[in-house]
Amino acid sequence: MNAAPPTKPPLTPKQKALRIGGGIVGVIALFFGVKLVLHTMRTVSTDDAYVNSYVTFVAPRVAGQVTQVLVEDNNRVKKGDVLVRIDPEPYQIQVAQKQAALDVAEADLELAKANTQALIAQTRGDRFKLEHSMQTVDDAIAQIRQRVATLEKERSTLVLAQEDFRRAQELFQTKVISQQEMDQKQEALGVAASSVNEALENLHESRVALGLPAEPAAGHPLDEVPPDLDQTYSSVRESLADLLQSAAQLGIAPSSLELTPEQVVTKFLHRDPAGNIDHIYAHILQDAPAIRQAQAAVEQAQHDLDAAKLDLSYTTIVSDIDGLVTRRNVNPGDYLQVGQSLMAVRSLDEIWVDANFKETQLGDLRIGQPVTLHVDMYGNAHVFQGRISGFTMGTGSTLALLPPENATGNFVKVVQRLPVRIDLVNYNPDLAPLFVGTSVEPEVHIKDKPTGPNAGRYLQTSASPQQVSQQ
Repeated sequence: MNAAPPTKPPLTPKQKALRIGGGIVGVIALFFGVKLVLHTMRTVSTDDAYVNSYVTFVAPRVAGQVTQVLVEDNNRVKKGDVLVRIDPEPYQIQVAQKQAALDVAEADLELAKANTQALIAQTRGDRFKLEHSMQTVDDAIAQIRQRVATLEKERSTLVLAQEDFRRAQELFQTKVISQQEMDQKQEALGVAASSVNEALENLHESRVALGLPAEPAAGHPLDEVPPDLDQTYSSVRESLADLLQSAAQLGIAPSSLELTPEQVVTKFLHRDPAGNIDHIYAHILQDAPAIRQAQAAVEQAQHDLDAAKLDLSYTTIVSDIDGLVTRRNVNPGDYLQVGQSLMAVRSLDEIWVDANFKETQLGDLRIGQPVTLHVDMYGNAHVFQGRISGFTMGTGSTLALLPPENATGNFVKVVQRLPVRIDLVNYNPDLAPLFVGTSVEPEVHIKDKPTGPNAGRYLQTSASPQQVSQQ
């Protein structure tokens, strides 16, 4: 007969407690192990990351002696806060000098306007003088024609007197008329002859006065004159020269030196579509060379004054951004040169994280993926949120001062790291400030959907200069 198997002794309460505790620990370890594995599968992280920010270097735009320094290292400043003051007195003197130069230029402009008005009045007078000269020549020509008509009338009277005298002689011989009547007819003949001579002399005088020969060429009428005499006569040309001289001082030049006086006047009136002489002179007043030159001098003086005021404003050096003052290197009494480094202001708001991921991790990273940021200085007390915003176009080794030269044959394959920029989301420096250079451990949630601009891409779209200036 076979013996019965030995029975296990019952577990003691302590052994039961150990077994239950071991099971619970195993379940917990399995839970956190699975969670860790899932978390590892859903995230990509690196411990090679640090906080970065923009830094603005403060430098003077004008030279001068420092009178005040209003900030110390680590002071927080707002945009527009005064940092340093430079002695403004030399620049105030320059502003006063430039203001005086502007006043002189403005006075010269008023004088130029007055002189131009005088030139316009002279030009008006010269134009009237030219028109009067042409009218005078036309009147002289009309006088020649009138005196030719008078001469013809006197000649007709002479012919009639000669005929009366001939008939009187016949009648006197037959004793029909008396000696007295005969003397009257002879006197009338003499008067008619004298009148013809007088009319001819007057005609000669009129022709000579116009520069014409006393008698025209044989076979030509006595009233013959050149058709353009009112354009070529000496007094007319002299008046035209005076007009052109005064007009030249107003910046008016004829299109050709061969223009006749009438053409010059006509073209002058065509400067206004309606021929309004007042509008023409108003435009001439605006465009006169003396006035334009004086206006240019005023503008130059104004620009010089603006530049002097700008230099004066630069004696007060202000912060261009919100941030913290660092590396102060200026004291009252220092003499500053343009561009000399005085201090730096680190931005508190424009903060980001530069994370150097291995090239083997980059395949799962994209712009717009959410990032959890663990900062060593806060431990687990505060976790920051971020978003991938871009990839640097080159690994750290290629951006080094002396990049490796693999073409020499000493190449050893090393896993490279590429800087990835992570922008902070909902960052408030007043609650939990991040200091530049502190270590960060980012975790990129590669399974979450990318969001925001350029989501899901490696490269950002091209940024216009206007977009950059607004950032």
